[in-house]
Amino acid sequence: MKEMELHRDSCESNCALSHESGGESVLGPMASAGARSELMQALAALIRRRGWTQKEAAARLGVSQPRISDLTRGKIELFSLDALVDLAAVAGLMPRITVISGE
Repeated sequence: MKEMELHRDSCESNCALSHESGGESVLGPMASAGARSELMQALAALIRRRGWTQKEAAARLGVSQPRISDLTRGKIELFSLDALVDLAAVAGLMPRITVISGE
């Protein structure tokens, strides 16, 4: 079985996505959902820690205020993994993907 998880060394500065392969060739949608969830939580926590309003967070991250509202309310179905990785990078979280093969 494959696992994919987001590790937050210090979520303020680093986020790493790890994928471990145990012989299967397809990762599946649950791995992506888990990564999206972790990124959303990291971004929402950063917004709270910095004391940003939704309007201020939107301006700083280059998205609309309703988009920040969706993020902070956990509307995971509205965000692609790509979009969240990009937002995390803009926020200074430095997301990265690490692939570890069992072969």
